[in-house]
Amino acid sequence: MNYLDQLNPPQREAVEYLTGPLLVIAGAGAGKTRTIAYRILHLIESGVNPDSILAITFTNKAAREMRERVEKLLRHDKASGEVGLKNMPMLTTFHSFGVYVLRHNGTRLGLSAHFSIFDRDESLAKIKEAMRAIGIDEKRFEPRKVLTVISRQKGDNISAREFASTQSNNPYSKIISQVWLRYDELLKANKALDFDDLLLKTVELFKANPDILASYQDRFKYIHIDEYQDTNVVQYELTNLLAEKYKNICVVGDMDQSIYGWRGADFTNLLRFEKDYKEAKTILLEENYRSTQTILSAANQVIQKNKQRHEKNLFTKNKEGARIGLYTGLEEGDEARFVAQKAKELISEGTNPNEIAVLYRANFQSRVLEEACLQENVPYQVLGTRFFERKEIKDVVAFIRASLNPEDWESMKRVINIPARGIGKTTLMKLAAGQFEELPATMKQKISQFKKILSEVSDFATQNKPSELIKFIIEHSGLEKSLKEDGEDGQERLENIKELVNVATKYDNLPTEEAIEAMMTEIALATDQDELDQPKSGIKLMTVHAAKGLEFDYVFITGLEQDLFPHAGMSDEKRDGEEERRLFYVAVTRARHKLYLSYAQTRQVFGQRRVNMPSEFIFDIDEELIETESGLWTII
Repeated sequence: MNYLDQLNPPQREAVEYLTGPLLVIAGAGAGKTRTIAYRILHLIESGVNPDSILAITFTNKAAREMRERVEKLLRHDKASGEVGLKNMPMLTTFHSFGVYVLRHNGTRLGLSAHFSIFDRDESLAKIKEAMRAIGIDEKRFEPRKVLTVISRQKGDNISAREFASTQSNNPYSKIISQVWLRYDELLKANKALDFDDLLLKTVELFKANPDILASYQDRFKYIHIDEYQDTNVVQYELTNLLAEKYKNICVVGDMDQSIYGWRGADFTNLLRFEKDYKEAKTILLEENYRSTQTILSAANQVIQKNKQRHEKNLFTKNKEGARIGLYTGLEEGDEARFVAQKAKELISEGTNPNEIAVLYRANFQSRVLEEACLQENVPYQVLGTRFFERKEIKDVVAFIRASLNPEDWESMKRVINIPARGIGKTTLMKLAAGQFEELPATMKQKISQFKKILSEVSDFATQNKPSELIKFIIEHSGLEKSLKEDGEDGQERLENIKELVNVATKYDNLPTEEAIEAMMTEIALATDQDELDQPKSGIKLMTVHAAKGLEFDYVFITGLEQDLFPHAGMSDEKRDGEEERRLFYVAVTRARHKLYLSYAQTRQVFGQRRVNMPSEFIFDIDEELIETESGLWTII
């Protein structure tokens, strides 16, 4: 069979359009990866050197899947297989492409060919070092927030010197600028780049060296960009520089699946593409190969309320499919039990546990779902960090352990600088060696203040309920104030700690000492689990953001309550309502066969029970597509 005959008409049109700019609007499950792979095959079939083809996506997983598809197509195609496999196109991620370019040409920017790449923790350590070097108080300017601002600016294709030249009248920005300039010096001294530099420096290299840019333009005459709605400013600039000479660029994306605006992605790049390349051809992929028509009808009804989008309507030749299940839980435990028991029923009927996904909007929701899975003996895997293994949860637990057991040096060491108190490694070494009296007076005072906090925690613990103890720690340790100042990341960590208050309420009715010990024992045992990066059979628990690009036979979307999903946020900055709706659309379109929606009429938040309104998203779906689910357990 001719490989072109395996494509539907719009896919084939995209594959056969080889010269000039091409915009492919690909709906969820519409075969965009298939289309790109076949287009690469067709280019090679048409005589294009594989070395001239570049395809860029966002994740290593997506790049690996693309590479495997292209290799498989080339192996099966008799005419091009031998040539294709000997000389593969470059199928990579944005950041890997940046590393490739800079390894070969970075000397033009004064970079070593063997530069190091700092991860976020290493970058944060250098930010702190930069702040100390120029006398910036970490208590006034949270290092993690400073790094976030710098990262966002780099994503907007702004260098430290450019930022410095435009922020002269803003005191906070002037501080950011000073730290950034010093931070860059430290990176240079370490022959290192951070993650954001990999793209920023590549664009800088191309702009400053037309000969190098021309060499890459001449090499990669055919360019493909996947998930174009997720590109930020620097990725957009890099893409346009590469395509400037020949304009053989194919971008694939879907505004309805743009869910990363909070980290700098700009879905309007899809709209700008049509303005940048006025001769561009636009092709719409609307036929979905993943889901039932019922699921797609619901998705279409939800997303059509958004104003900023390309108009399209997903359809499928698949069966109509079962109606969408809707469960109303009395409270979050009731909702979680429904999910666990329904998953257990599906597994008993022969469903592979790996084909069941439970999605939620905020990380803290995983805790009660994990408990329900354990109670029902349902195998599960959390994609992301387990609740009790999260740093902020371990920090609170360490405060309790250090207060109750002054000899627990590991717990003491963990929290002595949480939040930052300016107690360095040398001081810690002296403390560990019992040399407290040899420390300077100012340092003695800092340590004494910290030990006073631990003493207060210890006294409070012997007289109060566990849930009240955690609230006390959050406030008196300075954690709450610190996390509130740490932007989006800090707010999420604070939500997780507040969920720990809900965990603790289970022990509030026990005698005080027994309650604390029971809670600490459960937490200690819960953290003794297999490493999450090891593949594990079981239903998958994850945030909706983490589910992007995945698909499952059965999907549960939980916590569909107003202000939780859509999320109201915890700061003054208003949530992007259209992005929340796109996030729900992404969640719905992960399901192949059956979709379940659920919410809790009341949910415990920070130790208080809150009455909830169902999410507006539920009401956007026609009633005829929904069936009510009932609980499966027997009330004794």
